[in-house]
Amino acid sequence: MTEKLKMSVVLPVKPDKLYHAWLDSKMHAEFTGDAADIDPKVGGKYTAWDGYIMGKNLELEPPRRILQSWRTTEFPEDAPDSLLELQIEPDGDGSKLTLVHTEIPQGQAEEYKQGWKDYYFAPMKAYFGRK
Repeated sequence: MTEKLKMSVVLPVKPDKLYHAWLDSKMHAEFTGDAADIDPKVGGKYTAWDGYIMGKNLELEPPRRILQSWRTTEFPEDAPDSLLELQIEPDGDGSKLTLVHTEIPQGQAEEYKQGWKDYYFAPMKAYFGRK
């Protein structure tokens, strides 16, 4: 049995810049505040939060959609990767980011829901608000 999340946030950044920032190692590290290493092509691997998060880019549709395999060091060893889909659409002068996170190991979704808010959405609002 797996769990899923669907969350949205409006950010003060244009869709193309948001899309690019997610897949750029330096910008991803700047908006989260921790190390990221991203190969920004289909099939490219990535790590974030100093290796806590890892996966692969499965589908890229600039500037509106990113689909990645996603797992953390807290996944059970035998658990398959989860799927993270980022949908980006214009919203006034900014963007609406909808995150759909599926195939999360049982019992971990609530923790990741809070993590997305604390370690991504809040710092991204602050980062893009300064740009």
